[in-house]
Amino acid sequence: MRLFLHAVLPMLMALPLLAAETGPAVGLDQPAPIVDATSLRGKVMCGYQGWFRCPGDDCGMGWIHWSRDARRIAPELLVFEMWPDMSEYSSAERFPAPGFTHPDGSQACLFSSDNAATVLRHFQWMRQYGIDGAWLQHFLVDLPGGTQSQRYPSRLRVLNHVRAAAQQTGRVWALCYDIAGMDTGRIFDVLTSDWKKMVDDKTIEDPRYLREGGRPVVGIWGFYYNNKYNRMTAELANKLIKFFKSPGPYSAFLVGGGDWNWRRHADPEWQVFCRRFDAYAPWNVGNYVRDAAGEAHASMSHWAEDKRECERHGMLWLPVVYPGFSWDNLQRKPAGSSLIPRRGGRFLWEQFAELSKLGVDSVYVAMFDEVDEGTAIFKVTSSPPVQGHFVGYDGLPSDWYLRLVGTGAKALRTKNPIPAEIPIKP
Repeated sequence: MRLFLHAVLPMLMALPLLAAETGPAVGLDQPAPIVDATSLRGKVMCGYQGWFRCPGDDCGMGWIHWSRDARRIAPELLVFEMWPDMSEYSSAERFPAPGFTHPDGSQACLFSSDNAATVLRHFQWMRQYGIDGAWLQHFLVDLPGGTQSQRYPSRLRVLNHVRAAAQQTGRVWALCYDIAGMDTGRIFDVLTSDWKKMVDDKTIEDPRYLREGGRPVVGIWGFYYNNKYNRMTAELANKLIKFFKSPGPYSAFLVGGGDWNWRRHADPEWQVFCRRFDAYAPWNVGNYVRDAAGEAHASMSHWAEDKRECERHGMLWLPVVYPGFSWDNLQRKPAGSSLIPRRGGRFLWEQFAELSKLGVDSVYVAMFDEVDEGTAIFKVTSSPPVQGHFVGYDGLPSDWYLRLVGTGAKALRTKNPIPAEIPIKP
């Protein structure tokens, strides 16, 4: 079975050495290497949604991205699939979810991304487990001129929290715009106006902001062919590419994000502009095959040719890896019907092993905090509330996927072959 799912808005070391690594590579009380911010190459970074809000936070808009109704949260209103492990969060970061209790009867809580301590905590985990940084998702609908522009002050606070956290932890960050939900005619103006603001107010001069070849790096998700949620056209794509490639203060190293099967579009205009980016990140989430035994594996047979095609056109191929998938609550599907099982981490590990064979060391991990579509790698509990349907980590430690990504990233950076089997223990 082969399936493509796009992000929907309201997205190793050698075996003997690795086998000894049963915990995080760097502790919070130990010095961690400061990540080089001058190049995208050699970086393993996670997409960071930063879109969760709770009643009582600085945003004051209610249960955003937790519930269909911002005013209340209930099992039938859930829009997320995984319950975060809240055990390490401070009392100031915990927001009780009325009516939700863990199996032991304790009150279940959620977090708000509009909280400096929470964002710092997430970046501390990135540092602790050896992840280079984050692509901060910046949704056009939340920006001035967007349909939900009332959220902009909160989104700007999250951006500033990310800046501070990256500085404190020595991680890097870059903006990644997402066009989902925007009308075609408004995308260019809203996106470029925000980028100009980021440049003019010197946000992009942040020493932790990622650069490549002296230019700031910026990503755009939304180059999906004939997609009703991402209303991209070849004309608009060329206009955006020209804006970011034109010499001047707003020039940037442009990473396009879109279809995994970008090389197969019949439209010749799409074939041309897809080869004009500085880098291309094919969204592979949901693209999978089943073996003879019925087990799911991420589709990777097209990766080698993707890489060669990008190199032929002077582009960096930035592969997207993911740990599994599920969006039953978000799509109101029967429990388990959309699940792409994680297989204890093997689903993700196979992708790192394949990238090792291809000699790739620049990776986009989908995603750090995406519990809506069940692709999160941060700390998630396998003992979620008994009210409602949730997917956990199958009893594995809540930091298991942080450890897997950190272990894989270390191997890719050092060019050590990654074994087929996971070399660390839970």
